[in-house]
Amino acid sequence: MGISTCLLGQPVRYDGGHKRDRFITDTLGAYVEFVSVCPEVECGLGTPRESMRLEGDPALPRLVTRRTRVDHTERMMGWARKRVKELETGDLYGFIFKSDSPSSGMERVRVYSEKGIAEKKGVGIFARMFMDRFPLLPVEDEGRLHDPRLRDNFIECIFALKRWRDLLEDRPTRGKLVAFHTKHKLLILSHSPKQHRLMGNLVAGAKLMQPERLYQEYESLFVAALRVKTTVKKNANVLHHMMGYFKKELAPAEKQELLEVIDCYRQDMVPLVVPMTLLKHYVRKYDKSYLKEQVYLNPHPVELKLRSHV
Repeated sequence: MGISTCLLGQPVRYDGGHKRDRFITDTLGAYVEFVSVCPEVECGLGTPRESMRLEGDPALPRLVTRRTRVDHTERMMGWARKRVKELETGDLYGFIFKSDSPSSGMERVRVYSEKGIAEKKGVGIFARMFMDRFPLLPVEDEGRLHDPRLRDNFIECIFALKRWRDLLEDRPTRGKLVAFHTKHKLLILSHSPKQHRLMGNLVAGAKLMQPERLYQEYESLFVAALRVKTTVKKNANVLHHMMGYFKKELAPAEKQELLEVIDCYRQDMVPLVVPMTLLKHYVRKYDKSYLKEQVYLNPHPVELKLRSHV
């Protein structure tokens, strides 16, 4: 996992400080290996250093020091081209950027006009070049990760990408793709019913396509689906869909209880983990093999406790 170095607690900021994020280092860090990047230090500006900001056209801003007015744009861009190329061999599954950074902010970075008026329309110079080079990689900044739903979605994406790459490394076949898609159906549905239909059609016609093209198109649709944020409404629809697999087994009281729990989730009275726990119980009790295989039930390590907050 690529990450801005200061988020790991390294004193590399302009003032010699850091921005350590405990969730990232202590919780997520138990499951990923970080590849740290500090554009300012790595391009030779040192610590501490004069603070900088983006100026000019938000689409192509300049990186300028605030007091002495030194333009470091070309220096930063030259270094970033080399660093992005190096990261191609890093087997990255995503990147966590430092919010608001003129080099590493992924969105809404302040860009100043000639009159000194700031607009939050910029992207950090390194972040922009990284995202252009790796358009399919999940990216977030640490500020947005404080939002439980965005956090859940991002971490869900990186683990999904890991499973996908594991498939690609295991001599992919059409049959393996069908199995992968089957296990991810409910997860995909919770993100985008539209992408779910498109991917279903693609897999149904798998025999008519060359494997290389099939896998390329599937990956594009898979990533596009996961980038669509889940919502309470879409999750509730998936929960009702899962409930349909128990229509012959559930006693009236069990059915009523499950409906009430799902409705409490839909009204935002309980987190997703509550109806999910009850459904998992029925999956085990009634031995539903199809549902046992569904990634939606366990899209990331339970220890992260992400579904306790969404």
